[in-house]
Amino acid sequence: MAAWKEEITRWLEPFLVRLGHKKRRQMCPLYVAGLIGPGERKSMEPMAARLMPDHYDRLHHFISDGVWDADPLEEELAIQAERMVGGPEAVLVIDDTALPKKGDHSVGVAPQYASALGKTANCQSLVSVTLASREVPVTVGLKLFLPESWTSAPERMVKARVPKGRQRAQTKPEIAIEEIDRLIAAGVRFGMVLADSGYGSSASFRRALSERGLRWAVGLSRRQNVYCADVVLMFPVAKNGRRRKYHIPDTPPIDAEAMLADENWRKVTWRRGTKGPLSCRFAARRVRIADGHRHRMADNRVQCMPGEEVWLVGERRSSGEQKYYVSNLPANAPLKALATAIKARWVCEQAHQQMKEELGLDHFEGRSWQGLHRHALMTMIAYAFLQHRRLGQGGREKKNPDRTASAKHAGRATRSHRRSRAEAIARTLPALPHPSAMEITMKLPK
Repeated sequence: MAAWKEEITRWLEPFLVRLGHKKRRQMCPLYVAGLIGPGERKSMEPMAARLMPDHYDRLHHFISDGVWDADPLEEELAIQAERMVGGPEAVLVIDDTALPKKGDHSVGVAPQYASALGKTANCQSLVSVTLASREVPVTVGLKLFLPESWTSAPERMVKARVPKGRQRAQTKPEIAIEEIDRLIAAGVRFGMVLADSGYGSSASFRRALSERGLRWAVGLSRRQNVYCADVVLMFPVAKNGRRRKYHIPDTPPIDAEAMLADENWRKVTWRRGTKGPLSCRFAARRVRIADGHRHRMADNRVQCMPGEEVWLVGERRSSGEQKYYVSNLPANAPLKALATAIKARWVCEQAHQQMKEELGLDHFEGRSWQGLHRHALMTMIAYAFLQHRRLGQGGREKKNPDRTASAKHAGRATRSHRRSRAEAIARTLPALPHPSAMEITMKLPK
């Protein structure tokens, strides 16, 4: 128990220093302890009842109403994640995660597609940013997406205390780029950005990544038009009228699915899973995406001109499902390197699952923008601490050759057959009983 108290106190110290005020420095470890500790519900009232029954108001004030800036803690989280898993071999995974909600008063709630449910549902949608290396994820950003039903209703945003700077329409790719810029400014190192087709189908998102000198591998719609890599731009000679102002391609574009239909599809194994090698059939070809300036053709069609040259990659799964991706990896990149980069995105789903099932990410019951984001921040800090402890127990920090215990647990867990949160935490932290929250606060740094 003494070792546990000393470790969590030592690890949280840089966060507490940034909080400054003594009362806030007491509430932060209490909240983190409540998220990590046993208990079915990780919303504020049950946690307060377990940790400090007479001080619920203080805990509520810390999350929902307290006057403190979350930016320094977000920066410290980025620093700690960089220390654990950052580096040239790391990947930054962009995705979103849905928090199902009832009613329509909680900030950002609207009927939206929830990937965890596989359908449209009433939920909040958070853009997530996860830094990962060798299958060890650390979530470093969770930002709420506001749908049109909110951005077009100023009175709803004011009531939910949405900051003025956020009371505007923003797409998920735009939020993701802001988060990437924030992490770069904090000194986080990574070798590649990964995202699904919800982000990868945005030409402005891909261009923004390239403009920042980043390598990327992202999902793409099978209906996206692409050109052959050797397409030639030319000036056709008009029989009459004015000379053309713009080049046009010498061949028309075709969709991504058709471009790879006749390619050589090869079986590629990208890693070993708990049940053996993971493999699918892949094909790849150099193309130029039709995402350049829009130009009206001679037959009055509006056609996008060729953009930068990239890899187009197709994946055929054993179920018959097909997926398509694009990447700006070098032209000499082997097919296995492309497949391995693309499939590395799965770690963010593991992180989302654990933060919900073990740490109560989706248990917050407040309605305000500030309360939701502070709860999400505390959840990320708690998750980062558990990852730090898992790496430290195995002596694998910055090495991590095998799957972590957390990854194995995530692979086994299902919604219908899962053990209690307390048992899950006990497996994560063997032979170390949980101290009480008040014992943790006794050794806070001055």
